[in-house]
Amino acid sequence: MEIITSLQNSKIKELNKLNEKKYRDESNMFLIEGDHLVEEAYNKNQLVEILITPDFENKFDITTTIISEEVMKKLSNMKSPSKIIGVCKKFNPLSYGNRLILLDNLQDPGNLGTIIRSAASFNFDTVILGDTCVDLYNDKVIRASEGMIFNIDVKRCNLINFVQELKDNNYIVYATDVNGGSTLSDTPFDKKMAIIIGSEGSGVSNELKRLIDANIYIPMNKKCESLNAAVAASIIMYEVSKIDYE
Repeated sequence: MEIITSLQNSKIKELNKLNEKKYRDESNMFLIEGDHLVEEAYNKNQLVEILITPDFENKFDITTTIISEEVMKKLSNMKSPSKIIGVCKKFNPLSYGNRLILLDNLQDPGNLGTIIRSAASFNFDTVILGDTCVDLYNDKVIRASEGMIFNIDVKRCNLINFVQELKDNNYIVYATDVNGGSTLSDTPFDKKMAIIIGSEGSGVSNELKRLIDANIYIPMNKKCESLNAAVAASIIMYEVSKIDYE
């Protein structure tokens, strides 16, 4: 099979554009890197094509292009490039279930990836991203999720409109607030719930605060002013996961 060795190859130039949000949005496609992520995408039928170096032992029954190590380095965002890159189609979840985590203006890709991983681990149904959150298909988000991005629904929308929709459908909306509210152990979480996690810098926006039904907080040492957004979200989701609604 032919090996693509030129960095100026038209296919490679087009695929390399997927490292930019603008082109991911235009094409509804994104890149992933590494055997584990590619396998997760393959198992969830999100994978369109793979690009591999000549020495990669291919186990995926899908359209395959062989590329040189130099071309792999061009496409890769990692210091030590993998031997496989996958081209995936973006997600399009149609429903959102009962347990939701909503993210308001979250900016750190590592935080978003970690929250996605925790949400999948603790049996939340959907992660909802506000319009101003970091791009879901940022390579750092995908790597931080450790493949869990393919195991939970993630939806992006206008949070103000979405929260109003949830309230119209009898969801109880909670938000984190270090200055008040009830502790996790004292909060009677409803079966149909939405928990809002605010941005790293300024927390939950004032517009959303007007729509919430209850504030919650995590008791901690007074020497610590607040927790990292991903840590706080993970603790809350773990506590909720222990509730049996049956």
